[in-house]
Amino acid sequence: MDDSSANGEVVARDRRRGLLFLSIASAAVSFAIFLQLGLNNNFLVEEIRATGFQAGMLEAVRESCGIAAFAVLALIAGLAEPIIAFIVLLVFAGGLAAYGVAPSYAWVVGLSLVWSMGLHVWMPLPNSMALALAEEGRAGARLGQVAAAGSIGSGIGLAAAFSLHWAGLPIRPLYFLAGGAAVMGAVACLFIPRRLKTPGPRFVFKRAYGVYYLMAFFEGWRKQVALCFAGFLLVKSQHASLSEMLLLWGAIQCVGYFTARPVGRLIDRIGERPVLAFYNTVLIGLFCGYAFVTTKYLLYAIFLFDGFLGVCTTAFSTYVGRLAPKAEHTAVFSMGVAMNHIAAVSMPLVGGILWKTLGYQWAFLVGIPAALASLALVSRLPKRATAAAE
Repeated sequence: MDDSSANGEVVARDRRRGLLFLSIASAAVSFAIFLQLGLNNNFLVEEIRATGFQAGMLEAVRESCGIAAFAVLALIAGLAEPIIAFIVLLVFAGGLAAYGVAPSYAWVVGLSLVWSMGLHVWMPLPNSMALALAEEGRAGARLGQVAAAGSIGSGIGLAAAFSLHWAGLPIRPLYFLAGGAAVMGAVACLFIPRRLKTPGPRFVFKRAYGVYYLMAFFEGWRKQVALCFAGFLLVKSQHASLSEMLLLWGAIQCVGYFTARPVGRLIDRIGERPVLAFYNTVLIGLFCGYAFVTTKYLLYAIFLFDGFLGVCTTAFSTYVGRLAPKAEHTAVFSMGVAMNHIAAVSMPLVGGILWKTLGYQWAFLVGIPAALASLALVSRLPKRATAAAE
């Protein structure tokens, strides 16, 4: 066996190992995140007695960490991404677990800043590492693999929370379980090859990436309509129980597991443009549904379909994978996260004020302009023939 063949086998083995432990980390972090998502609305309403306005303010404060995370990643550019991931996931774990003893709304706001900072520094790293580990022409499939692992983790987490709550365990101890899962994710990152670094310039803001940055901005606005207000609407107005919310989130993750890889392969085959066009068109109808449907179980169906659509957002990452050189992936993803969170900070503020002054319907209708703007941007993406030529 010559040296080139031996080196090729080493690289292939490193890829497989890296993708395995990245998938484990993704599963563990998703376990923690979706426990938080599944518990959050009932926790705020039943334990903290928060109003719709306070829910919006909390989300705005929490999402502000997405902007700060961009600055943190810029300062630590050049370090091994798995080591960065290990550190920030420990921060995430500590802040989230402390929810279990938070005595008041003010404490929840403070702790949300801690765990959210860790989570938001982590957010661009899985996509960057997956693209770095992916074989030529298989970026969408590898991103789908990591996303599918996340769906498995979140599904297990939600199932565990449902079972424990059904057995009589109150909400607060479940946050300790979420924190423990995040620690496991941090440890898994130590086994990802450390040659994956955050290379290149600390700030990347090129005109060529402008469409991606704008799409990230409007996606942040759109995402908060669902994350901040949709679940809160079900609990506040439809009196959804914690068990029902956990089942809804579990169903979303179950479907996500089975669809993430096929959608990733579809994106590899037909390109990002048709997938994102479908995604944003359907969102407009869902926002109208949230605003005007009052039947409990029909609202549940809208919430589920909204969650199912999340697999389409893989197209944002594959677009960056084709658009930017590998040396700039992390920096571009980080800028995208920052743009996403500029919108994610402002939308809950606007939505919370609209909920309080004009009615809850306007917290959802305000998402329609963002979806329309995204549709206009998607029309500027290259068709698949052009993408293949690139």
